[in-house]
Amino acid sequence: MLPGMHGDHGHSHDHAPESLGWRFGIATALNMALVLGQIWYGFAANSLALLADAGHNFGDVLGLVMAWAAFALADWQPSKRFTYRMHAASILAAFANGLLLLAAIGAIAYEATQRLIHPQPVATIDVIIVAALAIFVNGLSAWLLSGGSRSDINTRGAFLHMLADAGVSAAVVLAAVGITFTGWDWLDPAASLLISIVILWGTWKLLREATRLSLNAAPDTIDPRAVGDYLAGLPEVASVHDLHIWAMSTRETALTCHLVTPSGHPGDAFLRRVAHDLQHEFDIDHSTLQIELADGGECPLRCEQRV
Repeated sequence: MLPGMHGDHGHSHDHAPESLGWRFGIATALNMALVLGQIWYGFAANSLALLADAGHNFGDVLGLVMAWAAFALADWQPSKRFTYRMHAASILAAFANGLLLLAAIGAIAYEATQRLIHPQPVATIDVIIVAALAIFVNGLSAWLLSGGSRSDINTRGAFLHMLADAGVSAAVVLAAVGITFTGWDWLDPAASLLISIVILWGTWKLLREATRLSLNAAPDTIDPRAVGDYLAGLPEVASVHDLHIWAMSTRETALTCHLVTPSGHPGDAFLRRVAHDLQHEFDIDHSTLQIELADGGECPLRCEQRV
């Protein structure tokens, strides 16, 4: 097909591994039960740190639900309007989750500051029991998601978040133990501020990456210069231009570019080989390569620098 052809690399585009569905369901149910328990005992024990951890875990529940829903949306059949299906739903879900977490951080930090000024007594035994339960639930949830974390950045983010939550809950336990032995009630709001900082660090990275992907940036795991060097180094290729790499979702990446081959069209086998290499070497799932038999000069609309 001239002048362009889509690289058909012969692998299936499984947008959401079926085995992840029930794992997300169990992890979501466990964390929702944990949130309800933490809210109940947080008010009963008058522990802001426990309520802060509940707010964090509720953000995780929303994140799990949105990630699960994004996977389901990605499996919808393409339409005349949504020709790429709903792949980008996972990016929108990550961005929305980041905004929700920012709101929770602000509320937690404000209340913690008030309690640092006016400390209040805390029922430490209840806090220790519930926070220890949170460590177990978050650890189990991380184990459930560990399988899919190897192949999907969205699932990997949820997996790492569960591990981080276990660490945050451990900080709540340590604060309660510290209050028990020292009587320093300010340790509870101090721990909640520490939790806020941990959440803010992870949320900032999440929002930054989601914003970049929503603006069609290449994923951080792919070096566009390395891709360009590979294409330009092919024996059949004299030059490469109009190279674009962008994330279709948190799981799939697309590429389009123009390859100048003065010796003639290199054939379908060449296109299949290049698409195969792009998928296996750079994790680029959808590649569209346009063959040009002569260098046409500047790209239309100054689309891209040359490689």
